[in-house]
Amino acid sequence: MPDLPPNLTWERAAPPDATGPGPWIEIAFGEGDDGDGDGDGDAPVYLRETSAPDNVVTTNRRKWDAFVLGVQAGEFDHFVEGMDN
Repeated sequence: MPDLPPNLTWERAAPPDATGPGPWIEIAFGEGDDGDGDGDGDAPVYLRETSAPDNVVTTNRRKWDAFVLGVQAGEFDHFVEGMDN
């Protein structure tokens, strides 16, 4: 596992009424440039699944923001078409 900053605040991506342990995806934003145009967007972003919290994937804020914009634009909807809720 990579060395993680000790002060990360993990936010769980789960519906507000969700109960139980999940598994859920959690995200934490590291310190540094936040991608707001003042720098280069290289602040780290950490992702993990609650069922395997020691397995952490790292990206940067610029790439995370691009992913979020893609989700909002529906670029990934074809992955879930026809799936039951």
